[in-house]
Amino acid sequence: MISVSICSPTPDITAPWDDLVRRASSNVFMNPLALTVANETGFARIQVLSAWDDSAEPRRLVGIWAFRVRRISRLWPALLEALPYNYAFLSNPVVDPAFVHDVIPAFLSAIRNSPLLPKVINLKSLDAEALSFEMLVNALAEQGGAQLRLSESTRPFATPDVGTKRSGSTRKKLRQDWNRLSAAGIVDIVNNRAPDVREAFEAFLKLEAAGWKGARGTALLCDAADAAFARRMVVTLAEHGSASVALLRVDGRAIAAQVLMYCGATAYTWKTAFSPDYAKYSPGALLIDKITDDLFSTGVAAIDSCSYEGSFMAQLWAGRRKMADLLVDVGPGRSLAFSLEALRQRGYGRLRRLRDRVRSWSVPVPPKSKKVSLAAHR
Repeated sequence: MISVSICSPTPDITAPWDDLVRRASSNVFMNPLALTVANETGFARIQVLSAWDDSAEPRRLVGIWAFRVRRISRLWPALLEALPYNYAFLSNPVVDPAFVHDVIPAFLSAIRNSPLLPKVINLKSLDAEALSFEMLVNALAEQGGAQLRLSESTRPFATPDVGTKRSGSTRKKLRQDWNRLSAAGIVDIVNNRAPDVREAFEAFLKLEAAGWKGARGTALLCDAADAAFARRMVVTLAEHGSASVALLRVDGRAIAAQVLMYCGATAYTWKTAFSPDYAKYSPGALLIDKITDDLFSTGVAAIDSCSYEGSFMAQLWAGRRKMADLLVDVGPGRSLAFSLEALRQRGYGRLRRLRDRVRSWSVPVPPKSKKVSLAAHR
């Protein structure tokens, strides 16, 4: 009794979506409002798979999975990517747990049978502890789809039971930084989930552009299309109660900002920025530390860092979530497109690991000479 429709995103299913996320797994990046913004602005070409329980009256939405249709170059086969747009950090579908064993196979079959959709899917940043992940792996095996696990990792994650670290050197430093910052002026934190977040989000954009991301050219304001998309998405989500911007202020001036998104009982720390003038106080870490308990006090059951194991949030939170990157082919056998993309992904992974190693190299300068032999530091 499950039917799957494939179409461009539309805000028309916002009410069914709200009903779904009250009982389903969480992924704010599958929110139809954000998907519609990305599609309408041309930021990404998106197709949405919607699963419906046709036995209900009226029929009920029981699953959503959105994909970006992407082509690396004109000579490269088109792919589906389950991170539906840049700045999305979770690929899992949102599925009613009572229907997951029917919905996931139905999604895969719908992609396989569609004459318009590519059959190779890039699944980056999958929550490997979600029920949908286990069902996806099993359904692919049962249907004969090829799958390649590209990488595994963990992501900082917080719950009321496994949340903020309450002791240790990090906790001591945070107390010291807060006390020193409090001596510099009147310190407060605001995180109003108001419909209009434009002013607070602009404060975030300015802080991000003034920091290291601006220097590297990766801040949102460094790209007009990225900034336009982010502004419209955050404002649209906030109008629906699904986004807010927390600010850490000194004498009324924002020195750190945290853009938050919400889906069901989960909050997502989407993007962080802070003023380099106050870097010695660790303002970004202070803000995250303070709002964590505040979020839990409002009924939030989990906070997804949207970050990687080596981020500063790993020092603040004790919880971890297992993550995985998969490449799958829902067509019969292993296609040429799958083999080419596997080769590209493996090469890209090697380059990233090499880049990270180079960045981690620390070559000490001898006290009496600025010349260093690299041979001594291999």
